[in-house]
Amino acid sequence: MGKRIVIALGGNALGENLPEQMAAVRGTARAIADLIQAGHEVVVAHGNGPQVGMIQKAMAELTRSDPERYIPCPLSVCVAMSQGYIGYDLQNALREELMDRGIDKGVATVLTQVEVDPADPAFQHPTKPIGAFMTREEADKLVAERGYDVVEDAGRGWRRVVASPKPVSIVEIKSIRDMVAAGLVVVACGGGGIPVFKTDGHHLKGAAAVIDKDFAACTLARQLDADCLIILTAVEKVAIHFGKPNVEWLSYLTPARARAYMDDGEFAPGSMLPKVQAAVEFAESAPGRTALITLLEKAGEGIEGRTGTLIRQ
Repeated sequence: MGKRIVIALGGNALGENLPEQMAAVRGTARAIADLIQAGHEVVVAHGNGPQVGMIQKAMAELTRSDPERYIPCPLSVCVAMSQGYIGYDLQNALREELMDRGIDKGVATVLTQVEVDPADPAFQHPTKPIGAFMTREEADKLVAERGYDVVEDAGRGWRRVVASPKPVSIVEIKSIRDMVAAGLVVVACGGGGIPVFKTDGHHLKGAAAVIDKDFAACTLARQLDADCLIILTAVEKVAIHFGKPNVEWLSYLTPARARAYMDDGEFAPGSMLPKVQAAVEFAESAPGRTALITLLEKAGEGIEGRTGTLIRQ
């Protein structure tokens, strides 16, 4: 019997720029189509690091060139733009791959808003660099005029930093559920979703933040009542003592064991750590749920238990 699977695609599945992305999504589509052909329901979430950075930089340069004519583009709008053009390439590649295999399934991208808590401590300590490098003078001007938070970035110049809050809920979850129930392959929560918070009643306001795509995929998987969350990365399995002679590749982790390794500092922040955290959160969210961390091309084998790192109770 097929499973309901949410896949979190990393940047390596999408390339660094437009030509790379168009080439990369073809291979990505083949791996996803393998799961669909095996009878699974699949929902796809993805990152947008290079893409949203490119958009933010272009918008910043436009504002610099003629500040009287062009106003700054909110980060939430830049995330929405990245969702649209990544989804465009990804859904077309998936549609063509499925048609080539004689599989009659629609594919659709949902521009997804993800609610965050304005009281999240992350808003008090912005740490996520975005956008172009600036001189000290340019950075000081943005601080004075727009209230931006800025940091000096490894001697390369100054950059804006924003918060990275935890996701609370997926705003479009009912639409996504209905589409999955209708048999569609859905692309959602691109770049972690467009971060929004409620101001009064039903009104949503975009937040100057970015949401980690693995945590967003976990929230999506929980709200969709998925059986499995697959977090794709650049290695086949999670490891302890990574990069050392005594490296140990892990095929199975309980949440408790994963937490012990996290407490020991075994997983790099900003790299493997959020993936393991999101996997543990999903595995603990309900009985029978499983998270898998592996390579894109190994996802099918991982679902069958033949490779990757499985996290479950």
